[in-house]
Amino acid sequence: SSGINAEYGKRYWDETGHKQKWIIKPPASARGIGIKVVHKINQIPRKRSIIIQRYLANPFLINGRKFDLRLYVYVSSYDPLVVYLYDNGLVRFASSKYSYSSKSFSNRFVHLTNYSVNKNNTDYIRNADESGTESHKWY
Repeated sequence: SSGINAEYGKRYWDETGHKQKWIIKPPASARGIGIKVVHKINQIPRKRSIIIQRYLANPFLINGRKFDLRLYVYVSSYDPLVVYLYDNGLVRFASSKYSYSSKSFSNRFVHLTNYSVNKNNTDYIRNADESGTESHKWY
């Protein structure tokens, strides 16, 4: 039941949460909608389902920015396992330099790599072409 999960979550937070930052997001959302970085238990909604992930304090960065990788694979068989990796992928970057300061947690341009979020930053750099590596989205 959700009561057991909430009780376990509260106990885990009490043991580790006060030192930790967390990402919360709705379970069926996209484009950065509803994502927040939190550091206080009272910032977590009580009346709706959410996904909670531990926030990495020291993530890998490229040029001082957070990034994610989109790799495309095709699994044609599980037994035996046969996997094909498409030659091209995608790297998406946060459009502002990374900071772990609590003051930056409300700045979605620092902590999220979603294009739908970052395209609204005045500092967002669009690709001149698909081979560019100076933009916030590499192909």
